[in-house]
Amino acid sequence: MSEPGVTLPKEALDALRALDTCAASNAIETFNVRLRNEGFALGTAHCQFKDLEPMLGYAVTAHVRSSAPPIRGGWYYDRMDFWSHVLSVPAPRVLVFEDLDDHPGTGALVGEVHAQIGLALGCVGCVTNGAVRDLAAVEKTGFHLFAGSVSLSHAYAHVVEFGKPVEIGGLKIGSGELVHGDCHGVQTVPLEIAREIPRVASELLAREREIIAICKSPGFSLEKLGERFRMA
Repeated sequence: MSEPGVTLPKEALDALRALDTCAASNAIETFNVRLRNEGFALGTAHCQFKDLEPMLGYAVTAHVRSSAPPIRGGWYYDRMDFWSHVLSVPAPRVLVFEDLDDHPGTGALVGEVHAQIGLALGCVGCVTNGAVRDLAAVEKTGFHLFAGSVSLSHAYAHVVEFGKPVEIGGLKIGSGELVHGDCHGVQTVPLEIAREIPRVASELLAREREIIAICKSPGFSLEKLGERFRMA
């Protein structure tokens, strides 16, 4: 897990955002800072808007429920304490909501209203194992949604607690961690190597292009392909 409170300059964030998640993941693997089967969500947070540019931001974490009313406090979007907490995390921000219900996604906490509030507070998207809604309206805003399902109702959706680590599809995410997502899925980016990722990704992509060029060449042979692999 990255060190809390560490942030990157705008140019470093822009360089990372220009990468798709596959290219960034390939680069991260070369640093051996985590196992290769860790650092990304497994089959739970599906990209709802595949044509949007990659999402990148610092995680604002919360646990939510929707199958029963809250014991106390506000529900749906009436949680000024949570919205105030959002501003304690550096921008750009990504809302990361773990639905604690036995069957996540009974209702959707995030829809058009949450997206608009989020955008006003410097959020660029939301990741949840639960449900989202108002897809057409939210997509027009450019606000990313990654979710386990879609629901027409918010039911009893409410925030249970916030600021604590959450888990989405096996991916543990702490407050302030850098979250990267696109049509391929969602991953965290270790801040200690984040500045180096675009350079390494560029080098790896160049190698891949060379391999593809060999495969598409009229004189393709396994010998030429094997020779290129040995050069790697």
